[in-house]
Amino acid sequence: MKFLHSMVRVRDLDASLRFFCEGLGLVESRRKDYPQGKFTLVYLTAPGQSDVEVELTHNWDSDEDYGSARNFGHLAFAVDDIYALCAHLRDMGVTINRPPRDGHMAFVRSPDLISVELLQKGEPLAPAEPWASMENTGSW
Repeated sequence: MKFLHSMVRVRDLDASLRFFCEGLGLVESRRKDYPQGKFTLVYLTAPGQSDVEVELTHNWDSDEDYGSARNFGHLAFAVDDIYALCAHLRDMGVTINRPPRDGHMAFVRSPDLISVELLQKGEPLAPAEPWASMENTGSW
């Protein structure tokens, strides 16, 4: 058995691609439109890891409320510099729900409220401001 991908539904494909690609640095590996079913599938990978994907499913003209149920849990990514990535996301207008106070772990949410865990590769970074004293915001 081999793990292939996780699928998440998104309301605004452009906003989601901005978050996952420009924000987190994932790369679009393939895309397929299904006009008869009125949906688009976009597959994203972390650079250099084409064997595991995040599938974004965009149902055209849908006003379905995907809600913010916590039954999904979260996506997790190991990152080279958690402080730099959190600063980049914050500068893009993304709320850092659980700041990386410990230099190791942070949580953010995509435009569709998908919880994303960021984990520092290797050893945690030394505590640093503004992260060390930043409070949690919302839920993740």
